[in-house]
Amino acid sequence: MDNHPSSNSIFDKPSLRREMRRKRRALSPRQQKQAAQKLKSTLTLSPLFNRSKHTAIYLPNDGEIDPTRFISMLWKSKKRCYLPVLHPTKKNCLWFYHYTPKTILKKNRFGIPEPSIKNKTRISPWALNLVLFPLVAFDKQGGRLGMGGGFYDRTFEFTRTRKLGEMGTRTQLYGLAHHFQKVEALPVERWDVPLHGIATEKQLFFTRQKQH
Repeated sequence: MDNHPSSNSIFDKPSLRREMRRKRRALSPRQQKQAAQKLKSTLTLSPLFNRSKHTAIYLPNDGEIDPTRFISMLWKSKKRCYLPVLHPTKKNCLWFYHYTPKTILKKNRFGIPEPSIKNKTRISPWALNLVLFPLVAFDKQGGRLGMGGGFYDRTFEFTRTRKLGEMGTRTQLYGLAHHFQKVEALPVERWDVPLHGIATEKQLFFTRQKQH
């Protein structure tokens, strides 16, 4: 049974987004550090993440849960890690570039560090095994709220349309968030790309939503 509220019903996304961002930013450095360490444990205990050879991830901003300890683990395991880069010509889409300890970063228009597109180490989104991206809010069914730009939905639209066996059908999409960002239910829009799961510092939720 689908317990998500209708996308046509009145649901104040802007207010929820502001409230959750405020709560994230209110966390102390100690609380963020503890959450980051527990998130690393949540991720590394799952065989799914250990199987991934090409993982897209992010650098934390605006109080987002910090996945950099997991990045360090990927490096130590000789796995390839990639960061999102704003597409230079296509609106609200992302490229992904290889990220190493030696990668030179620059801030994009949102003030978020990203690799330079001059380093020529870009990977196609469909070639990624695992994609981890930040959430503003989520529910246990896989409903999610982001910053509102739709970057990941546009970039990974192919995961909705490709048939089993085609390139990109094995790309796993997981949202990361602090556990307090969990809410009862969120509306699912027709353009929302379904997640395979959500990871917090306390729990890993496996959920592949029905496509709309």
